[in-house]
Amino acid sequence: MVSKFFRKLGLIFADKALRNRILFLLGAIAVFRFLAAIPIPGVDRTALQAFFVNNQYLGLLNVFSGGGFSHVSIVLLGVGPYITASIIMQLATVIFPKVKEMYTEEGEAGRTQFISISRMITIPIAILQAVAFLSLLESQHVLLTLTPFAFAINVFLVAAGSILLMWIGELITEFGIGNGVSLIIFAGIIARIPSGVSQALFSASTSNIPAYLGFALLAVAVVYAVVLVSEAERSIPIAYARQVRGGISAATYLPIRLLQAGVIPIIFALSLLLLPQMLFSALASIGVSWATGLATGYAVFTGNPFAYGTAYFLLVIMFTFFYTTITFEPKRVADNLQKSGAFVPGVRPGNETENYIGKIVTRITLPGAIFLGFVAVIPFIIEGLTGITAVLVGGTALLIAVQVLLDLIRKIDAHASLKEY
Repeated sequence: MVSKFFRKLGLIFADKALRNRILFLLGAIAVFRFLAAIPIPGVDRTALQAFFVNNQYLGLLNVFSGGGFSHVSIVLLGVGPYITASIIMQLATVIFPKVKEMYTEEGEAGRTQFISISRMITIPIAILQAVAFLSLLESQHVLLTLTPFAFAINVFLVAAGSILLMWIGELITEFGIGNGVSLIIFAGIIARIPSGVSQALFSASTSNIPAYLGFALLAVAVVYAVVLVSEAERSIPIAYARQVRGGISAATYLPIRLLQAGVIPIIFALSLLLLPQMLFSALASIGVSWATGLATGYAVFTGNPFAYGTAYFLLVIMFTFFYTTITFEPKRVADNLQKSGAFVPGVRPGNETENYIGKIVTRITLPGAIFLGFVAVIPFIIEGLTGITAVLVGGTALLIAVQVLLDLIRKIDAHASLKEY
């Protein structure tokens, strides 16, 4: 095992193309962390610290901004606007047949156009979110009272920072390795671990130490479970009638992962949960009377770990099925098998193969979705039982970090294996 690891490591450094991709990824992440440390003008540090102490829910936004929101940096929105735009476009594939055709049937050109539209939608979303959050921070006296011109400059900086992160993420996807947007979120999560651990240790009382130790052990168990479930797959046997060797048709299998949607359902669910908080708080901060009551009601809802956790759990399950349905189409798989002369033993090609694969995907998606939802809400269960809020986003951050890291390792291993063979 150790010798195999070092052999793979040697192949990675020996492959110039793969080495350059990894170096590009590290450089892009370094640029992102540099941007996350640049604050916008007019921030009151004391008021900012007090504001975040009283608003644990805002830690969810920090998952997307990598600590940029807690520092009110120029990238305080993170990749949130781009993810929101992606959700809108994914929903459009269900509502508008032409959008679905562009995404699924027009090949690489259609996907390029789909991504271009997502980028265009990101711009107004980033501006609206910048206005909303800056208005909220100004109403809480985290930002000094600014002139309209100075406020507009801050809006421009924050929106431009989010669009810049989107561009960096796409550069990572193209010239680096892995999914750029997911890796930016991953880098932000990892960067927050040292400060989060030190804060938890310094704030922990003697009575809470056993609870923190128990959570640490639980985190190790969850990481192991996430890795185990992420690697789990259902293999459908496939035979090729045209490739006959000694009178026996050649056979292989079609792997279907238990977590087919990966980390996307978690990101989508978080984005949807952040949207009402952003809208109601922004409208309340500019004096809209009816929005004040809605903001208060939603704050009460988010303050109840069981109610909020239940909504989060259900959204994760819903988005797992939704994203799996969009990205994995049994009909397309069945058609491709039939065109290549392949078939599932004991199942007729065409509609029967489509129905067979569809049933298998549905059956294995359900336990995978429940697992994702359960791990995501573990911190809410802990908060409800123990009152500890320092680990509020632990489950979400853990899921995203492990899933993204596993995907990155798989892609690096695939490049290294290609070089080896």
